Amino acid sequence: MRRPGSLRALLSCATATVLSAGLVALGGGGAVAAQGAPSHHAEPKPKPMPAHVAAPYVETWTGESPAALAAASGNEYLTMAFLQTDTPGSCTAYWNGATAQPVSRASFGDDIAAIQARGGNVIPSFGGYSADTTGTELADSCTSVDSVAKVYESLVTTYGVTRIDLDVEADSIGNSPGIDRRNKAIAEVQRWARHTGHHVQFSYTLPTTNTGLAPSGVALLRNAVGNGARVDVVNIMTFDYWDGATHDMAADTETAAAGLHDQLATLYPKKSSAKLWSMIGVTEMPGIDDYGPQETFTTQDAVTVKKWATAKGINTLSFWALQRDNGGCVGTAGANSCSGIAQDTWYFSHAFEPFTRPFPRGGGAGAGR
Repeated sequence: MRRPGSLRALLSCATATVLSAGLVALGGGGAVAAQGAPSHHAEPKPKPMPAHVAAPYVETWTGESPAALAAASGNEYLTMAFLQTDTPGSCTAYWNGATAQPVSRASFGDDIAAIQARGGNVIPSFGGYSADTTGTELADSCTSVDSVAKVYESLVTTYGVTRIDLDVEADSIGNSPGIDRRNKAIAEVQRWARHTGHHVQFSYTLPTTNTGLAPSGVALLRNAVGNGARVDVVNIMTFDYWDGATHDMAADTETAAAGLHDQLATLYPKKSSAKLWSMIGVTEMPGIDDYGPQETFTTQDAVTVKKWATAKGINTLSFWALQRDNGGCVGTAGANSCSGIAQDTWYFSHAFEPFTRPFPRGGGAGAGR
C-alpha cells in the first residue's frame, strides 16, 4: 500500500520483507471533536463480518466519499486506510495522521453509517508503509498498552465496526517492543469485548514472499500466540515482491497462501486445515504494481484468484486500492488512481465482490470469544 511520494527501499530476497506502501495522509476533514470525547450519537449496533468477504482498501486522504465509492463500485465492505499518530510518541490516533480527523463521528461517521445501512461495514486499518517508517504506527508510537487498546476500542464504539486491521511492514515488522505492545493490546481488547458483548476481530496485514511469510512475520504471529491475542485473519500482500523476477501473480498468490497455511499450522497445531484456510486473506494490487510490468495482476488473474479463494475457503479478498480500479493510465506502474492496464472501471471490484458470503445462521467470528 502506498501514497504519492513515499520512498521505496529495495530489499533482497533473503530478507523477503515486501514493500507495500502505507500512507501518510494529506487529506482534510472537518472533524473537531476530540478523540474519546463523549458522543451525542448512540453507539452503532455491531454486525459480525461475513465468513468470506471482499473488502478492498480505500485511500481515505483523497477527499472522496468512501460511501459514494462503495456504491459506485458495488462493494458492500471496504478497508479504510489508514489510522496513525501525528507524531512519534503520541498515543492519539487520527485518520491519515491528520489532527483534523480524529476518531469521531465527525470523521467519516456519515460515510460509515451509510455503508452499514446498505448492509455492509468498514474495516479501519492502522499503519501502512509511511506510518511504519516514521514511528507513527500506533503501537510503535505509544508505549502504553492500555492506551493502544483504548484507541482500538474507540473504533468499535464510535463506528460500530467489527474488525480492525493492522498493517505491519517495513520498520514496524522488526520493532519487537511495538509488536509486543500491539499484541498485548489486542488481547486486552478481546477481554473487553467478552465482558461488554461486543463483536471484534483483528486482522494482520503483512508482507509476503511467493512462498509464505518471512521469518519476521512468523515471529510477529508467534508473539501474538504467546500473549494470548487471537488473530482472526492473516492478510498477505501478494504484490511488490521486488525480487527481480517475472511473476505469474495468480500462481504466486496461491503458493504464498499455501506457504502461509503451513506456517499457521505450526503456530496453531490444533486447528484443522479448513480452519487455517479460513484465517487467510490476500490483498492484490490490480494491474502494474510498484515494481513494474514484471509484476502485473491481470483481469484474468482476478478471475483465477476469486475461484481459488472460493474453493479454498479463505476469509478475505482485498486489493490496493479502490481508486486504482480503472484503466485510466495504461502502461503506468504503481499509480495511485489507476491500474496501469486496460480494464473496465470497477472490473476488479465486480470480480471480487461475489466472494462475500454471510456467516451460517447463528454464526459470527469474533463475538467476544
